[in-house]
Amino acid sequence: MYSAIVFLPILASAIAGLLGRIIGARASELVTTGALLVSAALSVVAFMDVTIGGHSHIIQILPWIYSGDLKVDWTIRVDALTGVMLVVVTGVSSLVHVYSIGYMHEDPSRSRFFSYLSFFTFAMLMLVTSNNFLQMFFGWEGVGVASYLLIGFWYQKPEANAAAMKAFIVNRVGDFGFALGIFGIFFIFKSLDFDTVFAAASGQVGHTFHFGSWDVDVLTTLCLLLFVGAMGKSAQLGLHTWLPDAMEGPTPVSALIHAATMVTAGVFLVCRCSPLFELSPTALEFVTFIGATTAFFAASVGLFQNDIKRVIAYSTCSQLGYMFVAAGVSAYGAAMFHLFTHAFFKALLFLSAGAVIHAMHHEQDMRKMGGLWKQIPFTWAMMLIGNLALTGVGIPVLGIGLAGFYSKDAIINSAYASHSHMAAYAFILTVVAAGMTSFYSWRQFLMTFHGRYRGQDHDAHASHDDHGHHAPALSEVHEAPLVMLVPLAVLGVGAVFAGIAFDHFFLGGNSAAFWHGAIAAIAGDGLKPIESEFPLWVEFAPFVLTLLGFGVAWYYYIAHPELPKQMAAKRGMLYLFLYNKWYFDELYDFLFVRPAQALGRFLWKRGDVGVIDRFGPDGAAWLTQVFTRGAVRLQSGYVYHYAFAMLIGVVALVSWFMLLGGAK
Repeated sequence: MYSAIVFLPILASAIAGLLGRIIGARASELVTTGALLVSAALSVVAFMDVTIGGHSHIIQILPWIYSGDLKVDWTIRVDALTGVMLVVVTGVSSLVHVYSIGYMHEDPSRSRFFSYLSFFTFAMLMLVTSNNFLQMFFGWEGVGVASYLLIGFWYQKPEANAAAMKAFIVNRVGDFGFALGIFGIFFIFKSLDFDTVFAAASGQVGHTFHFGSWDVDVLTTLCLLLFVGAMGKSAQLGLHTWLPDAMEGPTPVSALIHAATMVTAGVFLVCRCSPLFELSPTALEFVTFIGATTAFFAASVGLFQNDIKRVIAYSTCSQLGYMFVAAGVSAYGAAMFHLFTHAFFKALLFLSAGAVIHAMHHEQDMRKMGGLWKQIPFTWAMMLIGNLALTGVGIPVLGIGLAGFYSKDAIINSAYASHSHMAAYAFILTVVAAGMTSFYSWRQFLMTFHGRYRGQDHDAHASHDDHGHHAPALSEVHEAPLVMLVPLAVLGVGAVFAGIAFDHFFLGGNSAAFWHGAIAAIAGDGLKPIESEFPLWVEFAPFVLTLLGFGVAWYYYIAHPELPKQMAAKRGMLYLFLYNKWYFDELYDFLFVRPAQALGRFLWKRGDVGVIDRFGPDGAAWLTQVFTRGAVRLQSGYVYHYAFAMLIGVVALVSWFMLLGGAK
C-alpha cells in the first residue's frame, strides 16, 4: 500500500509525459488524476493506520549507496508526521488534478502539464517518506525541478521564464545550505539515517569544531545550515522573493506548489529534525525570529497588492512564518496543525481565485473587478469560507471557529507562554500580523466581489490591461464548470471542519498517542503552552485585531471607495515602501543581479572575445590563413620551378652529408 502511494504518481507521470501524444490529452488527464485519487484514498488509510492505529513502518525498497562509511538504503518511513503529510500532499494534489481538467481544458499542452503535476507529487512524496537525509535531499531537489517546469509551463511568456529561473536560482541558495548541513551531519555522525543521527545527537551537546578563526557549536551550526534550506523552500525573509513571482504559472500550480505542499517542506524538515533543534536553543531562537519577522513582513506587503494571486502568495509567506514561530518555541504540534489546516483554506483561496480569473477571462487585477458576487455566487461563498478560515474567525471563549482559528491561535498562545528569548517578539508580531491578515484578506474579497464593477461599462468594448488580457462585461462573467467547483466544495468542507475535527489529535489530550514520538518534545514542553490558561486579553487580542482589520477594509473599500485612490495618488513614503515590497527586489538587483551581469559582460567581451577567441580560434585561423597563402604561392604549376626546387634540395642534402662527414 505504501509503495503504491508513492509510486503511482510517477508511473502516471511517465505515461502522460512519454505517451501523451499517442493516447491524447483526455487519456493523460484521466490516468494522472485517477492515479492521484487512488493515492489519496490509500493515504487516508495510511493516516488512520499510523495515527489512530498507532503503527509505524519502515519499508526498504532497495539498497542504494554503499561506499565506505556511507550506507544509504532507499526506504519508505511512515509515522504520524509522514501520515499528516501524505494526506496533505495527495489530498490537495488530487483535487488540483481534478480542478485542472476544467481550468486547462483549452491548453494544447495539457498532457505535459499533467505529467509535471504528477512528477511534482512523486518528488514531494519521496521527500516526506524519506528515512535518511540523502533521500530527503533527492525529493527536495525533485520538487525544485518540478516547480521550475510548472512555473515556466507557459514558456512563451518572458515573465513565466523569468519567474521560473528566479525560483530555481533563489532556491539554489537555500539548497546549498541544506547540502552543507547534510555533509556536516555525515562528517559528525558517520551516518545519514534519521534514527541513528537523532539517537547520537545528545552526545554532541557542547561540542565545537574549528572553522576559520572561530570555534562554533556543532549542533547549532548543523541546525542553522538545515534551516537555511528550509528558508529557501518555505520562502522565508531573505529567500522569499521567488514566491510572489511564481504566480506567473497556471493557477493550479499556485495552489499545489505554493499553498499546501512544496512551501511546507521547510516546516516539515524542522519538525522532522526536532531532536536536533531541541538540543540547540540558539537555533530555535533564530527559527522563531525569522518566522515572526516573515509573518509580519509578508502581511505588511500584502496590504496594497492588486494582483489577486499575489495577495494570496504573500499570505502564504506570512502563514509559513507562523508555522516556524511554533516550531521555534518547540510547539511542533501547533506547527503541523497549522500546516494541516492551512493546506485546506489556502488551496481553497488559490483555486477560488483561479475560478475568478477564469470568469474574468484571465484578468487578475482586482482594480478591474468588483460586484461579482451575483455572477459567481458559489465562488463567492467558497472565497468567503477561505477568508474566514485564513483570518481565524472564531469565538475565543467558546473555542468555536473555522480551521485557522484553532491552529493560528494555538501558535500565538504558544509564543506567549514560551520561555524563549524571542517569545515576546514573536507574540507581538504574530498578533499584529493577524490584524494585517484580516485587512488584506477582506480588502481582496471586497474589491473582487462587492462594490461597483470596475472592469468596463455594460455597453463598452472590453478594456485591455498591459498584458493583453481584458476585463469582460459584467454580463459575460459566469461561474466555472462543475469539474472546477467540486474541488472547491471539498476544500471548503475542510476549511470549516479541519480545525475542530483534529484539534485534539494535534494539540489536546490525544496528541501524545497521535504522534508516537514522531516529533521531539511533543508530549512534554511542546504541549504545555497550548494547554495552559491564558489571560483573557491574550485570547481576545487576535480576535479584536481581526475585527479591526475587517472594519478598516469595509470603511476604505465599501463605505468610501474613493479613499484608496487618493492615498495611492499621494504616493506617500510608507505606501510606496509597502507597495514595492520593502524594496527587496531592487536591493537584490543592485547587490547581485547587476554585478553578475557586469561580470558576465566583462568575461564575455574581454575574456571570451578579447583573449580566448583572439588567441584561440580566431588566432589559429589567422595563422592557418597566413601559412596557407605562403604554401599556395609555392604551388605555381611550372615544371622548371619544381625542378629548380628539387635541385636546391639535392644541393642542400649533399652539403649536409659533406659537412657531417668532415666533422667526423
